[in-house]
Amino acid sequence: MGIETLPDTREETKGKVEDAFEKNWNVIVWNDPINLMNYVVFVFMRVLAFPKEKATRHMLEVHHNGKSCVATETREKAELYHQQLQGYGLSVTLEQGE
Repeated sequence: MGIETLPDTREETKGKVEDAFEKNWNVIVWNDPINLMNYVVFVFMRVLAFPKEKATRHMLEVHHNGKSCVATETREKAELYHQQLQGYGLSVTLEQGE
């Protein structure tokens, strides 16, 4: 009876850790018929710490184009933004960049 060897998962784990910390997750805010424009600006300033001009620019992009990528972050940070923005009632998705 020989000794059973376990597969070496170090490389797989290393790859998962690198993916988790790679800044390639886009936080997308979508247009909706519910939230007022000045409220969306307020939320961007509060959650994303945008200055008013940048928050307004992204709000207008959402309004005119239907969506705006408001952040590209690590998966963990993108998920935090996603949760916080949803908590304020915004329509948000995450997309993995390339």
